[in-house]
Amino acid sequence: MFEVFTKLADWITYDVAGLAVDNRWAQVLHFFVEDTIKIYVLVTVMIFFIGIFRAGVNSDLIRSYLSGKKRLAGYILASGFGAVTPFCSCSSIPLFLGFTSARIPLGITMAFLITSPMINEVAIILMGGLLGWRFLILYVLLGMGAGILGGAFLDRIGAEQYLMPIGQKALKRGDTAGDAAQVAEAAEAGKAVVSGVASDAGKAIPRRIRISFRERLDFAFGETIVILKRIWFWILVGVGAGAVIHGFVPEEFISDNLGAGQWWSVPAAVLLGIPLYGGASATVPVVSSLIVKGLPVGTATVFMMSVVAVSFPEFIMLKQVMKGRLLVIFFAMLLVFFTLAGWILNLAL
Repeated sequence: MFEVFTKLADWITYDVAGLAVDNRWAQVLHFFVEDTIKIYVLVTVMIFFIGIFRAGVNSDLIRSYLSGKKRLAGYILASGFGAVTPFCSCSSIPLFLGFTSARIPLGITMAFLITSPMINEVAIILMGGLLGWRFLILYVLLGMGAGILGGAFLDRIGAEQYLMPIGQKALKRGDTAGDAAQVAEAAEAGKAVVSGVASDAGKAIPRRIRISFRERLDFAFGETIVILKRIWFWILVGVGAGAVIHGFVPEEFISDNLGAGQWWSVPAAVLLGIPLYGGASATVPVVSSLIVKGLPVGTATVFMMSVVAVSFPEFIMLKQVMKGRLLVIFFAMLLVFFTLAGWILNLAL
């Protein structure tokens, strides 16, 4: 399949543009054409099939299932749900209040919130194709492990005391009024929360467990169109930056400065990525170019994690239900988990 993209890039670069093989601009154009087509195809297919899955996700069912589980089983299940359910920042408060209103322990809820941003579906598709199944397995295991450990730690320190009154009320009394209010607020912002899922398409799906396959297809098609409209430009920006790095940044620069996998390069990559918050669609092509240039896989991956997962808008929204101390703990945990994940990936791959 990918050979077709390569041949098309060859034709555009060498036949249409008439550039020589050893020309740096030829390398830039070839990379840009091939990766743009590849990413658009993969992302479109991925969003569509994930949309089919998301249309049938019912958070009420998830909450009722988790609420009856013991702590360890709850951590594992919550992190598993977080790994396969890509929620956006706008749904963080409704989800948080929905879980707490079901009187699910805070640690189990946080296991979900930690794992969900760490395991990114775009990175799985795009970087998995570059690095193979071994990377994918480690990437998913590290993300789920972080969620399990983080949830257990928060329960251990009694993090419920650091919730804002609305969160404490939902947790203690099972009050769903706040959840409904936040869902309505999210819907008014153009992000409908449907069956526990934040729909970028804003298209309502009836709140029932079973929906027809036709409804799933309609939901997935609408969500695919809306998401592509939102990210198409940033894909071009990301691929363009990656193409320039590929064509003009000498391999020796990367290998001499960060290529040796120095211990400090991983936390440095995490800190560097935090202020560069952006989508995985734009970040992954840049990271792929850095890996090809010699940047260790772990260092590159945690840079991507910090860019994609440490969302300041989400932290601002969570400030409505978490006190500052819990937000600081949550933020510090993500940084620690990212750094450990980078060191482990650098040693294993």
